[in-house]
Amino acid sequence: MPLKSVPASVEPSFVSQQVTEEHRYYLNLNPPINEAFVVVCGGVERMRPEYVVRRTNFPYYAVEMVADGEGSLVLDGRRFDLAPGVVFAYGPGVPHTIRTNPQNRMRKYYFDFTGTEAYELLQAAGLAQWKALRVASLHEVTSVFQALGREARDDTPLSRSVCETLGRLLLLKIQQNVVAGGLSVPRSYATYERLRRYIEQNYLRLGTVDEIAGECHVTPVYVSRLFRRFGQSGAYQFLLRLKMNHAAELLESGLLVKEIASRTGFADAFQFSRAFKRVHGVPPAVLQASRRPVFFSTDTGVAAQFDIQ
Repeated sequence: MPLKSVPASVEPSFVSQQVTEEHRYYLNLNPPINEAFVVVCGGVERMRPEYVVRRTNFPYYAVEMVADGEGSLVLDGRRFDLAPGVVFAYGPGVPHTIRTNPQNRMRKYYFDFTGTEAYELLQAAGLAQWKALRVASLHEVTSVFQALGREARDDTPLSRSVCETLGRLLLLKIQQNVVAGGLSVPRSYATYERLRRYIEQNYLRLGTVDEIAGECHVTPVYVSRLFRRFGQSGAYQFLLRLKMNHAAELLESGLLVKEIASRTGFADAFQFSRAFKRVHGVPPAVLQASRRPVFFSTDTGVAAQFDIQ
């Protein structure tokens, strides 16, 4: 079971006491050596002005992300500046020194973990090169850190399993949001964010990359280039995914396919159905049929689906 709190006098020696406003959790300080992935502990804490952590070794793998403030990091012999959105990892045999700026003290999230798949997951996230990276959507990664903390403090039989799932999700989220090019955020990323927000706000009436580019006063080639560089999909694929997610919700409301096609900006039901299948893997009629209520005949015992008008 997760521990609700641990007095400072009995906290593990690797936990720094040079902090304020700490909110920590401890799940398994004696983890088994043969499990695939185990969350050990984690939390969020604000550094005191004198905060300095020097370690030549660490018993587990750790991921940390700066939420506020500034500092510096020496990781495996290389120095990095720390600022909001910077994320880094270390583990057994990886020396590191973390300092805060006394005039702008850091607040950072962290979680420690181990397991036979731990290093592999760090590699996939780009963190096993032992260098600091920057994540683009700080609020998205923060929300997973916060969810992990909430679940870890929830005293239920499934808490550890849920936390392991969230830990894996956190590493995937970091992998998804790492900015190409290191710690500096290029100016073009701000344009990408503006385009992305514009699509999210207007996807129902937008139909092509040319329309997006024209309304945002950039060229279609530049839109495509930005989404290839910073996005997980092309600009049109992103637009189409938003449309089809909305379409799936409309299908559950009982609207006809041709009505949904019109609402999502398609010329006819055929074009809409092709796009829907390309995104979701099944035609809209299949999803719609799966949502119909099932009734059992008391006379025959046979199940049948009916449309509710």
